[in-house]
Amino acid sequence: MLDTVPGLTMHDDRYRAAQAIVDLTRLALAAPDLPTAIEPTLKKLVGDTAAEGAAFFQADTHDVRFHVRSAWGAMPTGEVMAAVAAHGLPADAPLLGALRASEAPLFFDDVTAHRVSAGMAALGVASLAAAPVRDAEGRLVGAFLMHTFGAHAWTAPEAELFGMVSGTAAALVGRLAAEEEALDAREAALRALGLALEARDAETSGHTDHVTRLAQRMARRLDLDPAARKALRWGAYLHDVGKIAVPDAVLLKPGPLDADEWAVMRSHVESGCRFAHSLAFLPEGALDVIAQHHERWDGSGYPGRLREEEISLGARVFALCDVYDALVSERPYKRAWTHEAALREIGAQAGRQFDPALARVFLDVVSAEA
Repeated sequence: MLDTVPGLTMHDDRYRAAQAIVDLTRLALAAPDLPTAIEPTLKKLVGDTAAEGAAFFQADTHDVRFHVRSAWGAMPTGEVMAAVAAHGLPADAPLLGALRASEAPLFFDDVTAHRVSAGMAALGVASLAAAPVRDAEGRLVGAFLMHTFGAHAWTAPEAELFGMVSGTAAALVGRLAAEEEALDAREAALRALGLALEARDAETSGHTDHVTRLAQRMARRLDLDPAARKALRWGAYLHDVGKIAVPDAVLLKPGPLDADEWAVMRSHVESGCRFAHSLAFLPEGALDVIAQHHERWDGSGYPGRLREEEISLGARVFALCDVYDALVSERPYKRAWTHEAALREIGAQAGRQFDPALARVFLDVVSAEA
């Protein structure tokens, strides 16, 4: 709840509600992703009404189903809710149909008394409030829902708050969803570029996806925030983009490289950095992965001879994933190592090539999830 402003009376409840809207908007605009942006709104609804839980449902890209993107408070349990959590609400559900036809929030004091809300009773919900979220063309792209498990008649102040909060959030959600869609398209393009590079360097087919998945497993274990995970993922897609400038005679040579050829091969890092910096939208963490994934913990790597924590966390994490996948993959110049042999090599290089603390985490992650 907002602090009471000296000199204000009960007549000024609207001031406090308006200030809450400002605060929620500020939090939403600063959030790294849509679910995080919505959470304060849901928390406000549960905290300032009789609602026991609240959720935001968003339409998928094909408008076939609406999936939970963010939730707060007590949520329904049981098999029906498990199915909703896994598969979403069908776009032709009566409640969603009613929201398409309504510009204002809908309130159901008793869900069993209305055809469009009757299905909610199977979830254990007794009363429900629902508000539509539309895009710029008026298409229903989401819905705010708040509920109680016991009988409840929604009051006028609750209805007013729900209308104000959901209405303001709905305007933001449309923009945030559009930005999210643009980010998805951008990410798909970066992954496609990484896969295109593999088509040229055939012996590394699958390497981009393999190391990206490994890096994301590490990110989850390290509890990295969404922005750091995205930067690590995007850096993984583009880590070898500079090899596009390496001649085939060097890149595809089946035997060992001589000193001059190694110099050319190592130049792919600088080439990759030049390309990556031309993509103004790439986060710094992704640029670090591209620039530093061949640096070594003991300072003997390239191109900057960085050592220990001079190397970014993302690059230190990625280096483990990159080397492991290279070891267990067949190359024209070597056979694939076994999983066990690769893990022994990772362990042996802890404190030399790799951050020793991260190496221990990596070994644990890969051993547990292999």
